[in-house]
Amino acid sequence: MIGSRSEPAPTELGGEVAVRAASAAAAVGWRARVAAWARVAFLNGVLLILYGPLVLLVVFSFNDSIIIALPFRGATLRWYEQALANARLLEALRNSILVALGVTPVCLLLGTLAAFGITRFRYRLRGAVAGLVGAPLVVPWLLIGVGALLFFNRLRIPLSLRTVAIMHVVCTFPLVAAIVSARLARFDPSQEEAALDLGARPREVLRYIVIPQLAPALAASAIFAFSWSFNNFEVSFFTSGFELTFPLWVFSTLRHAQNLPVVNAISTLVSAVQVVAVVVAWRLASRGRTRREEVAVEILGG
Repeated sequence: MIGSRSEPAPTELGGEVAVRAASAAAAVGWRARVAAWARVAFLNGVLLILYGPLVLLVVFSFNDSIIIALPFRGATLRWYEQALANARLLEALRNSILVALGVTPVCLLLGTLAAFGITRFRYRLRGAVAGLVGAPLVVPWLLIGVGALLFFNRLRIPLSLRTVAIMHVVCTFPLVAAIVSARLARFDPSQEEAALDLGARPREVLRYIVIPQLAPALAASAIFAFSWSFNNFEVSFFTSGFELTFPLWVFSTLRHAQNLPVVNAISTLVSAVQVVAVVVAWRLASRGRTRREEVAVEILGG
């Protein structure tokens, strides 16, 4: 018939749909590959920025030259020997370790108590208390150090490792409170109520129910508290007086270029020890948490 239009055959329609579906699938696959490559590139860039300087520090700590440049003049361990034979360096390391070991448990105690007070109780000034506890996290450490110096000088308190430890606690325990508060906010209080209903005493509830739930947060808090205290420079610079800590030793030593390889060597050792300590502490905390959970199940089940 004149003016009539022939309809496409079903096979032609099926072929066209298949072609369009294949094109759409190809476009989706191409976009997925581009997104995957972008994610990989971004991740590699972040890793390079974070760990690239550390890798260079480790590599050039074995270079037999005081200049950080290629090519290598030869491999050597003499920078490590000089570092381990440096009496002032060993004194600084000992001071930093002692301060961090004293600061960490105090921060865990104060931070955990503050976290419970902020998350478990309802009172009128709870927001103000939370803001006051978290204030050291947003105030620059430089200002805290200057303020601490003026404060101790006003009270005629001699600067020493004690004043360093006090200010490290002030700067660090809010971080512990923030980490533990985040864990407590996700903790279901009905578990404690169920344990009490089943005959558990409050001490047993704390030991077998609450602490296992908080173990990851407490382990992370301990790691951060020790690291923050050990590596703190700004506050230590203003509150240490004539005492020497590891960051202060690094600052004073880097004024002379010939000491750079020694700093690279001891920094490599310190970084390696910190990584090993973090892994060991995390494994012990995880194993202890598993054991406490098993004991809690036995007690509640019995």
